[in-house]
Amino acid sequence: MRRLPARCRRLLRALGLRWKIAVLLAAGCSLVAVTIGVLIYEARVRQVSDAARKGATEQLIRVRQVYELTGRLDYDKVGEADARIDCPQVPRELRAAALDGRRTTYLDLAGPDPAVWAARPVGDGHVLSVRHPLAEERAELEELDAQLLASGTGVVALAAVGGALLASRLSKDLRAAAETARRISAGDLDARIGPSGAPGSRDEVAELSSAVDTMAASLQRRLEAEQRFTADVAHELRTPLTGLHTAAELLPAGRPTELVRDRVAALRTLTEDLLEVARLDADREEARLEAQPLGPLVVSVVRRSGVAAEVSGAGDPAEGGGAWVRTDARRLERILTNLLVNACRHGRGRIAVRVSGTSVTVRDGGPGFPETLLREGPQRFMTGAAERGQGTGLGLTIAFGQAQVIGAGVRLWNPPDGGAAATVTLPQA
Repeated sequence: MRRLPARCRRLLRALGLRWKIAVLLAAGCSLVAVTIGVLIYEARVRQVSDAARKGATEQLIRVRQVYELTGRLDYDKVGEADARIDCPQVPRELRAAALDGRRTTYLDLAGPDPAVWAARPVGDGHVLSVRHPLAEERAELEELDAQLLASGTGVVALAAVGGALLASRLSKDLRAAAETARRISAGDLDARIGPSGAPGSRDEVAELSSAVDTMAASLQRRLEAEQRFTADVAHELRTPLTGLHTAAELLPAGRPTELVRDRVAALRTLTEDLLEVARLDADREEARLEAQPLGPLVVSVVRRSGVAAEVSGAGDPAEGGGAWVRTDARRLERILTNLLVNACRHGRGRIAVRVSGTSVTVRDGGPGFPETLLREGPQRFMTGAAERGQGTGLGLTIAFGQAQVIGAGVRLWNPPDGGAAATVTLPQA
């Protein structure tokens, strides 16, 4: 069996499930309709042919009897048939068979003048033939052919429409499952498909819906347990860390004291980051959005971050530095500060901050973001690659979470000329 042409395969792949089912059902019904139509047509053709041959043979017998008794042809015994002796229009095959002493018939339904012939030898080398026209029979077959074609077309059309209607329910259920899966992947852990199909049905779609709902419920329980654990751990660490910080401040000055204070500060920062991640995971953050001039706001954030960075485009209205954005200044500062600290900690060379329209890009001269981070996004406690330095991986996670709260977008990318870049795009005021 030959494979479908590449163009047909591409067309089938481009169709939706509903239309694929409709096309396949229509194709199957077409095959069945053609097969049944051919069988009916062939059976009718055989019936007409047998009746025509039998009628011509009977007429030939009557004509021969009259001819042998009277020596002439009695046309009253022939009816519509044309009886002749040595007719020049007799088909060559029929004449040869008659001269051999056989009584035979010849049927022609496809020619311009359809007819059935019957012939037999009479006398010495003469051929008696009877020709009966079959114009009415061929017209009947053509009408039957048209009726079969119309019926087959109607059946195929009804099958296609019925297949599309039946498949629409299946397609609707599958689209609902896909939409619910997308909502779950976007963070809506309460999304469920619910029961599909008729009550009590256990078809494949119902099983798929039940499996997705079960998976979502299990995933929700695990994530909520993880969020509670993270929040509880961070909250429980706060009290001893406060005491540890106070005790470290009472230590005498010296290098060991500086090391202890530095580690205590790092541990306090990690604890606060964990609490912030837990609040973001629980959707407890609410932004206070206000119209802000982006350029001056970025300059102020860079200055307070303590990171040495070159700011460009912040005060040039022609480059978009005069754009106003709708944002929460405190959360935007948190996002940009995390990006600046990440560039300072993991990158090399100078750090550049560029304001363009409603976007801010932080760029460093380091080895760039690893492909895993660009493909899958930031993951807590994973920095992605050793060459990007060491860290908890919470900075980018918090930046993405806070950006979602204020309706901003963060894109990580590696410029063609090297380094790593992070672009924050804010909604315009």
